[in-house]
Amino acid sequence: MPLQTDFMVVVEDRPGIAARVGEALGAVGVNIEGLCGFTSGGLGIMHVLIGEEHVEAARNALADASVEIMTQRHVAVVPCANRPGEVGRVMRRLASEEVNCDLVFLVTDQRLAIGSDEMDRVRSLFEG
Repeated sequence: MPLQTDFMVVVEDRPGIAARVGEALGAVGVNIEGLCGFTSGGLGIMHVLIGEEHVEAARNALADASVEIMTQRHVAVVPCANRPGEVGRVMRRLASEEVNCDLVFLVTDQRLAIGSDEMDRVRSLFEG
């Protein structure tokens, strides 16, 4: 299972910031594979999922748009059918092996992004 890159960016909580991120990446041909955003304490926090082949272009585009990447890490992206109970099924598989996840969000094409300090174990549970 190939890993993908998650950028966490912390931005101002104001209109147009998410548009700036999307436009900056789109302008250089980087597809956003998944996105999660929320606010906390007056800041906007976004997780932006990027394919490995576009990491450098994405980093440069975000820097040019004055969007600072706070963290960059690999996450597993696993199939997750669009039907009741599927997120629970996927997460139970990890829980049954006592794998702790610190990031989970749905992404395009019926997939789930999973971040963990135990990425080797996550990958081994979903390969094949």
